[in-house]
Amino acid sequence: MGNRGMEDLIPLVNRLQDAFSSIGQSCNLDLPQIAVVGGQSAGKSSVLENFVGKDFLPRGSGIVTRRPLVLQLINANAEWAEFLHLKGKKFTEFDEVRQEIEAETDRVTGANKGISPVPINLRVYSPHVLNLTLIDLPGITKVPVGDQPADIEQQIRDMIMQFICRESCLILAVTPANTDLANSDALKLAKDVDPQGMRTIGVITKLDLMDEGTDARDVLENKLLPLRRGYIGVVNRSQKDIEGKKDIKAALAAERKFFLSHPSYRHLADSMGTPYLQKALNQQLTNHIRDTLPAFRSKLQSQVLALDKEAEEYRHFRPDDPSRKTKALLQMVQQFSVDFEKRIEGSGDQVDTVELSGGAKINRIFHERFPFELVKMESDDKEMRREISYAIKNIHGIRTGLFTPDMAFEAIVKKQVVKLKEPCIKCIDLVIQELINTVRQCANKLATFPMLREETERIVTSHIRDRESRAKDQVTSRKIIQLYNTYSQRRSASKSVIRKGWLTINNISIMKGGAKEYWFVLTAESLSWFKDDEEKEKKYMLPLDNLKVRDVEKSFMSSKHMFAIFNTEQRNVFKDNRFLELACNTQEEVDSWRASLLRAGVYPEKSSSSGTTENFSMDPQLERKVETIRNLVDSYMAIVNKCIRDLMPKTIMHLMINNVKDFINAELLAQLYSAGDQNALMDESQEQVQRRDEVLRTHHALKEALAIIGDISTTTISTPLPPPVDSSWLQAGQGGGRR
Repeated sequence: MGNRGMEDLIPLVNRLQDAFSSIGQSCNLDLPQIAVVGGQSAGKSSVLENFVGKDFLPRGSGIVTRRPLVLQLINANAEWAEFLHLKGKKFTEFDEVRQEIEAETDRVTGANKGISPVPINLRVYSPHVLNLTLIDLPGITKVPVGDQPADIEQQIRDMIMQFICRESCLILAVTPANTDLANSDALKLAKDVDPQGMRTIGVITKLDLMDEGTDARDVLENKLLPLRRGYIGVVNRSQKDIEGKKDIKAALAAERKFFLSHPSYRHLADSMGTPYLQKALNQQLTNHIRDTLPAFRSKLQSQVLALDKEAEEYRHFRPDDPSRKTKALLQMVQQFSVDFEKRIEGSGDQVDTVELSGGAKINRIFHERFPFELVKMESDDKEMRREISYAIKNIHGIRTGLFTPDMAFEAIVKKQVVKLKEPCIKCIDLVIQELINTVRQCANKLATFPMLREETERIVTSHIRDRESRAKDQVTSRKIIQLYNTYSQRRSASKSVIRKGWLTINNISIMKGGAKEYWFVLTAESLSWFKDDEEKEKKYMLPLDNLKVRDVEKSFMSSKHMFAIFNTEQRNVFKDNRFLELACNTQEEVDSWRASLLRAGVYPEKSSSSGTTENFSMDPQLERKVETIRNLVDSYMAIVNKCIRDLMPKTIMHLMINNVKDFINAELLAQLYSAGDQNALMDESQEQVQRRDEVLRTHHALKEALAIIGDISTTTISTPLPPPVDSSWLQAGQGGGRR
């Protein structure tokens, strides 16, 4: 009956399996067990039935075992069976056991030969069995049958690997004697997960069906194709015997007679056959449990320690205690407030590395998205000039004006400022959306109390929406106020600089020093040059009235590129010079200066009308006015844009973000109390109730398991594992299994 003093180990593991299965999980503990692995029709089912002494497993063609069957054999005075999924119902007729296995298999997998890794737990009590726990796994197949998927072979292999890859699992590799043992799928799978052979036991079936003149003596003696734990031969009932309802007791007697009478096996008869296999498995499983017990106990203890604190809280938990609900409400609101502030202000704990969220995303809206939206609002230059032209003409009416009208500037600026409303409103909308997302993420931590989560999210979101309308009104009023600052801003805008840079005056006589480089500053009103870029010593200031630009051919004696400025009224431009010849190092610099002069209203000599498309563009005076207002509008809008880029984040921070934080800290709890019934507000979710029950049941099962294991003596001397053997034949995958 295995090691004396250790008989209780296998029933202990059985009780642990039942306990953990009944709570719906295994607590991440690998319980010691034996997995039966083999190909289809290898005789796995017959071996198990011989252990029990009853016909109780489904039979037929193709894949018959389609779910793992956890078979617990328990030595008892009476004989019956029971299923874990039908606890309390005793089966005394084993035909009913077979029918229940088939029905339970079909319930999960359907009737189309599909497979499932969900096990069926069957416990058999009998005076004819030794304490043993085995798992009957689906037979390894190569070809799909019926409605089976094309990858059925891989599915079965994956299922088998789930069990045999565990270090706590012994592997019973069943192979028919009338096939090539070196190509056994069962032994190959065992070798993959147990290369040292520490856990693999070989079983040879169908010894009575070998060809005449052949035998498996060398294999059973572990001389040919050796395994560390060796091989045990068995003789099962033939298909004819099964159909003829041959009694298993008679079959076991016939098996004993076969080994005693066969000339190749009679010297091995005492270590062959089903009774010896059952005894050996009992012995080896008991030893295996003993060997794995220290690590198993350590795992149990770590699981218990991990659940101790939570289980202690749940054990004294009273769901309807008003003081508990009040305390929980305060804690939840405080945690919500802390989480919200951390997400907005930033925190070193629980950093999201996948995407931006909370304060980081709002910062990106302020400093990247909002400026981009402002840039998108900039008007097309040609369209702007046309609008200014129409504004000037409409203001002058029938008369021809001599001066640039201020009203044209105001009309254009008002129109440009109104366009800024869209990006400002969009900025607020983006911040609102991110605030609501942040509230939702923080509220997810209140999932234990669904009503509290829903009410908190509703109250804070409603407050955010209320602040949204106020923020939009405030931003709009700020833009209106900005319009009243037109004149003060215009004064600084009119002095704004269009361009600065070094230019060489090329037409200074040699007597006066020749060509010389100066620092030039171009504004909407004048072109000035200084001795250097510190702009302290001004050399000259040239008004832009009646000036134009002309090309100057490059001199063969100079490497510089040139252009000239002259007066259309034939007046001297600079001292005694009718034109001012300016030089740059590259043609790109010349083109850039010409473009800047064009913005200031200084047009090319022959193409002054190229900038606009209407007849009025031929009027130099009108063009001058258009360019003046255009420069003023650009300068003014640059100042407005800068102010808005600076004010919008500050306004939103004050009116919305900081306000929402203050509301959560100061008002949320009061709003929750006034929202309705606090008892209903703090009702737990069904998931939390289930979680609490699961933790308590799991903790109880683990503590009970530790107590049981603590009573077991592990000082009994077990049978030592046989020494290693040369199993390289499994890797070679070739060689005869018979002779």
